[in-house]
Amino acid sequence: MPHEPLSQADVLLEGFLALDTPEGFRAELIEGEIIVTPPPDGDHEDYISVILKQVIRHATTDMDFSGNKGLKLRSGGACPKNHAIPDATFAPTALRLYRSAEPWMPCEGVALVVEVTSSKPAADREAKRHCYARGPIPLYLLVDREESSVTLFSDPEGDDYRQHCTVPFGKAVRLPEPFSFDLETADFI
Repeated sequence: MPHEPLSQADVLLEGFLALDTPEGFRAELIEGEIIVTPPPDGDHEDYISVILKQVIRHATTDMDFSGNKGLKLRSGGACPKNHAIPDATFAPTALRLYRSAEPWMPCEGVALVVEVTSSKPAADREAKRHCYARGPIPLYLLVDREESSVTLFSDPEGDDYRQHCTVPFGKAVRLPEPFSFDLETADFI
C-alpha cells in the first residue's frame, strides 16, 4: 500500500524531533525555523532565580516551576506545531502539569512563561510572543537584557497579546491573578 508523501512541515517536524543537540543546548522549532541556543550564562540564570524566589514567596496560588519542559504551541500558517522551551514556566500546583513523561507538553493550564533575552533576542521579542499568545498562555514575562527592561504581556487574542506593560530594571511590574503581587526588578541592575 503506497504511503502518502510527507509535507514539508512534516519533514521539518520529523527532523527537529530527531535532533541530538549537545548537552546544555536547547533546540526549539519556532514558526518553521529551528533555533538552537547555547547554555545560558550566569546573569541569565540569576534573573530566573530572582523571579522564581518571588513567585514562591508571594503568589496567591501555589505554583509549580519548570525551566526545562517543552511546550507544544499552535503555529501560524502552514508551519508545523511550534515547540518552545521557555526559560521558566509556571502552572498551578493543583494541575500537576509537569508529571507528563513526554518531553513536549500541551500549554493548557500554564499560567506564565518567562523568557530572558540571550543570543537571539528577536525570537523572544517577536516570534515566541506570538507563539505564547496563540497558546493561549495568559501571561508572558520578557526580561530584555539589551533594553534593561521587563515587559509583561497579557490578555492573549489570536497571534498577540492585547495588553503589555514595560518597566525599566529597578521598577516593579504587577503580576495579576493567580500571582497578585508586584515583581521587584531592582536585583536585575
